Parts: sequence; C-alpha cells; structure tokens
Amino acid sequence: MVEAKLQDPIGQFAEFFKSFADSKGNLKYRERICQMIVSGFKSLVIDFDDLLLYDDSLAKGVVDRPREYVEYASIALYEAVKSENRAFAEKVGRFHARFRGAGDLVSIRRVRAEHINKMVSIEGVVVRASNIKQRLVEGTFVCKNAECREMIKIPQDSRTFSYPNTCPRCGKRGVLEFSPENSTFMDVQTLVVQERPEDVPSGQLPRSIEVFVADDLVDKVRPGDRVLISGILSVRQEHSPKLGKLTTFTTYLEANHIEVSTKGVEEVEITPEDEEKIREVAKDPNVVEKIVKSIAPSIYGMEEVKEAIAYMLFGGVPKVMPDGVKIRGDIHVLIVGDPGTAKSQLLQYVARLAPRGIYTSGKGSTAAGLTATVVRDKNTGDFFLEAGALVLADNGIAAIDEIDKMRDEDRVAMHEAMEQQTVSIAKAGIVATLNARTSILAAANPRFGRYMSNRPVSENINLPVTILSRFDFIFVTTDKPMKDRDAALAEHVLSLRAMKGEPLAPFSPDFLRKYIAYARKNVRPRLTDEAIEKIKEYFLGLRARATEDSPVPISVRQLETLIRAAEARARMALRSEVTAEDAEAVIKLMDHYLKTVGCDAAGRPDIDVIMTGKPRSVQQKMARIVEIVEELQRELQGEPVSKDLILERAEKEGIDKAFAERTLKQLLNEGVLFQPRDGYYKKV
Repeated sequence: MVEAKLQDPIGQFAEFFKSFADSKGNLKYRERICQMIVSGFKSLVIDFDDLLLYDDSLAKGVVDRPREYVEYASIALYEAVKSENRAFAEKVGRFHARFRGAGDLVSIRRVRAEHINKMVSIEGVVVRASNIKQRLVEGTFVCKNAECREMIKIPQDSRTFSYPNTCPRCGKRGVLEFSPENSTFMDVQTLVVQERPEDVPSGQLPRSIEVFVADDLVDKVRPGDRVLISGILSVRQEHSPKLGKLTTFTTYLEANHIEVSTKGVEEVEITPEDEEKIREVAKDPNVVEKIVKSIAPSIYGMEEVKEAIAYMLFGGVPKVMPDGVKIRGDIHVLIVGDPGTAKSQLLQYVARLAPRGIYTSGKGSTAAGLTATVVRDKNTGDFFLEAGALVLADNGIAAIDEIDKMRDEDRVAMHEAMEQQTVSIAKAGIVATLNARTSILAAANPRFGRYMSNRPVSENINLPVTILSRFDFIFVTTDKPMKDRDAALAEHVLSLRAMKGEPLAPFSPDFLRKYIAYARKNVRPRLTDEAIEKIKEYFLGLRARATEDSPVPISVRQLETLIRAAEARARMALRSEVTAEDAEAVIKLMDHYLKTVGCDAAGRPDIDVIMTGKPRSVQQKMARIVEIVEELQRELQGEPVSKDLILERAEKEGIDKAFAERTLKQLLNEGVLFQPRDGYYKKV
C-alpha cells in the first residue's frame, strides 16, 4: 500500500492540498491557497504535523529526500493554484511549498554528518544578515554570429557560472555571449544564526551556522530576531590556497521555512495543567507578596529591591499614542551598594529567571558588544550588521554588572536603548535601527569603596546623570552594623552553607518563569479611575510642596514609573485592571526610593539630585558663586578676580569655604570660568 502511494508523490500532495481538513472540518489548505492568491504570495506554509497525520510515508520522504519531495510539493502547489486562478499561476510561474517544523529539532551544537542532505529544524538568534544579492537561475546565451543569432538557455544549478563553449546551431566556438536581460534571476541572502544565549553551556563559546535564504524568504528577519528555521542541511567543500580542494566540508542550511519568535515569553512552554495551576495561584490575595518572596530566596533581606525586580520581570504595558509617540513599558532598576551585598548574585539569578535574560559585566562590555556593530565578511568583502547584548535581549532583561566600570564612550550607547527602546547604527554605509525592547537591571559599586550617606548618589557613583535619570528605581544597599539584623543575617547564611534545608520560597523558579511568561503574554492591565486618582493625588501633593526657590520633589519621569509599576503589579495578580491597592503599593516603594536617593542634605525630596546630579540647594550656591565673580569683575572694571577675594565674599554670604573652593574647580572644568593667571578667575 505504501509503495502504491509513493508511485505518485505529486498526486499525493495534490490530494493533500485538496482534501485535508482540520479538527473543525475546514479544508485548511484549500483556504490557504485561496488566501495566497488574494494576497499575491508565492509560498504556501504547510504544518509538518498535518502532513504526518495525513500520510507518514509522504512526511518521511520530505525528511529523508527533501530536495525531491519539496519539488514534488511545489509542482502540486502550482497545479492547485492553476486550477483556482490560471492567470495568477502563469504570471508567477513558480510557487514554493514551505514546511513549518519539518524534521527533527536539532541544536546548532548537535549538527552532525548524519543530518547532511536531510530536512532539519534549528532554533537560534540571527546575529548577521548580508545584503540581498541576485543569483542567476537560468542563463540565456546569444550567438554573436550575425547569420546564426541562436539563443540557448542553461540552468545554473551550482555556485559556479556554467556556460556553453560551442554554439549548437552554427558549431563555432567562443561566439556565445551572456544576455542578462533574457535571463532569470532570484533574490538570495546569507544569514548567520547563533545559539540562544540561554542554551550555551557555561564556559563555552556560542556556535553558529550559516543559513542560505532565497526568493520570498529574503529580508524576513533582521539581527536580533529569534527564529525557528526548517531547511536542508547541505555541505560546501573547503579550499586551501596551497593544497586546493580539501576533504573537509563546512555545513550550511538551505532554508525552506522561517518563523520569527517576536516575544521572548513564547519560548516558555506552558501546558494546560500549568495554565490551570497559574490561574489557581493568581486567585490568592497574597500572590504578589509570595512572588516577591520567591525571587532569590537565598539572598537575605533586600525586600524593596526584590519588589522592584518583580515589577521589572512582569513589566508595564507599552503604548503607542495616536501621533506615533511610543511609551515604554519596560522598567529599569539600578542597585548601588557596598561590596559583599549580593548584587552580582541577584543579577545572575534574575538573568536565569527571566524568559529571555542576558548577563554581562560592564568591564568586559563595549558599545558595539552591547548594541550592534558592522563587520566585514572575509570572503566577499560585504559589510554585515551584528547584534549586541541589548538587541539579543529584546523583550527580555539585560543584567549589567559593574556598570560604573564601563568607559564613558561605551555607556553613551545605552541612552537610546533605555528610553527609545531601539539601537540605531550608521557605519560603513549601513544605516539601520534595531529593536531593543529590554529592561535593564544594573549594579554599581560606590566610587569611594563604601557608600557615603552624607553625599548625593551622583557623587557616590561614577555614572553620568544622563544614565541615572533613565532608571525607574535606584536602590542603595549599605553594609552597616545593626545588632538584630546582623544576627538574622548570620543565621541565614550559616544555615544555607551548612545545607540545613533549602531556603523557603512559595514558588519554584520553573513555575515562576512560566507564571511570568503567561502574565506577559495574556494580561494587559488598564488604569482604573481610583488608581489614577491615587497616583495623581500623590504626584500633585509632592509638587505642591515646591515653591519658587525650593527643590523640585518629583518629575514626570517618576509619574511614568508609577504607572508602569502599577500595571506590572496588576499583571502579577493576572488582573485586567489596576486597582487603588496597586497604586498605594507602588507609591510606598516610590517613597522609599525618594527618601533614600532623591533627597537633599536637609532631607527634603529633591529629584534634581538624580536628574542633574546636584541638589537644588547646591545649584543655588554654585549660581551665587558665579554671580559673585561677575560682581567683583564689574567692581574691578573687568580685571581678573583673586581667589581669596571670591572666598571672602562667599563666606560673608554663608557659603562654606571648602564648598566654594570645590565649586571654583568644578566651574573651571566645566568651562564657566577660566584662569588668565594662577590664582585669578574670570567669567567666560
């Protein structure tokens, strides 16, 4: 029976397209072919599982003899389209049967000789995409002999150019000339697909494979996209300049079908049983507290930090305004802390927990490594775009340790990714914008070794305010001796090291990952009137404290943070609406953030500490010192003013001498003042 079926594979495929019905009784592929004709497409996507269900011998032929069977399916598809719309079929000429998920799913690291010339599927991240080129499919050659003018068509099956030496009509040699205008071409592109970061074994380099795409598959993907590719594993012989052709071959994949995974959460497999358990857990009124307790349970304390990380893992809802302005939903968190406060451990835990997480260290990261770079192909000389960490972590989390150790010119590359959620590059004639919809969790050590509470955060950390102001939450973890806390910490660490039982967490990391993926995929909460009123009342209440000369306590950036965090909290409970309770919880966290980081020396909320790096009181004193220099200059009829005179006048106005000296140095560095001679100052 099987033999009889395989006598006519083209007929079998034609019957499959005509008669296959899904579970609801719909003629799935007849409908798809009609849709294909309406849309003007030249490819039909066939679910390999459907073919397996219909005829396993036909499916086996696609896997074991893919070139023949894909061709049979394409011929059958042409006939099916022709019977529906003859004019469209003749206009296009050739259609492609594309098999989704065909063959075994093979890891790039596990590609072996047994898979050569078989249909396989691979998963990975596109790290490179070449320019689109046109490959000759059928070359037309015209005889130059005026009496002959014979036209010959030669199919171009190999990578090298095939041409006839002798004219078959007049018999003359070397008279045939290639005619591009009468030849057939096809678009081709080369991709490089690399293993997903989470699949790379510890301490090993990620492996990659070259993927050859043609016709309507070109330009389907760009660097940073996660893909599932089905194709034929082929080989290319290696060549040595000295020895010629070698006996070793390199593998590449001839793509038959490409599927782009747009969301990281889609990669987490959730069974119906998992979904039922997730919905059951979400009914618990204390589910938010339990999720926070489940984050890095082996790390003692840091409740506020873990709460902010929980909001970051679930994320707010990104929005596109009617005028095209995009508002990010991702939350960025910075942890500044003394050595030994488990910052790195927390970052690594979150990178493992997130459905799509990447961990990197600031010292070992460059601007190109974080964003994207342009590289040159050794063989062709073409320029490629290669995606960096923030692009690879699209729709996920990038954990950057020791962000303060990065070079300033490398850190600047993060500005755009943090606010606009894109990475733009303009190098070597390539101008491109890649998606980087990434939450950033960063950690930094204090500039002076330990955090100094009497100095603002901008002086404690070696980061420019342009980066600081983009973080939604900044937390300071200090290591101060406190009797009760130290006793609890010591007991926690010792019991863990002595292996006296696992740290108690309400949810396991595996379940938490599935819960996060499910919530991000299915829940898009909206603000209720009660939540809006709570957030508005808090924001306006803080703003009302500000007078003309007092510091600005909160800005619109913090208002956006409150909205994002409130949406994330509602998502944690799988609620479609943000309640007043959610708003109160995030307001409490914002209060903690402003009290620990966003305050001036007098303890008043002052967002300028983060936004400009200087509290309002310091800004006013600095401005007054500039005014003193200008006044003294006028009194001295434009002559330079001595340092002693400036310090004397500043002291009379209640400005500390040490502060005034520091300010003069800073104003000198910033180019506000200059020194015509040593010890004398003038306004620029």
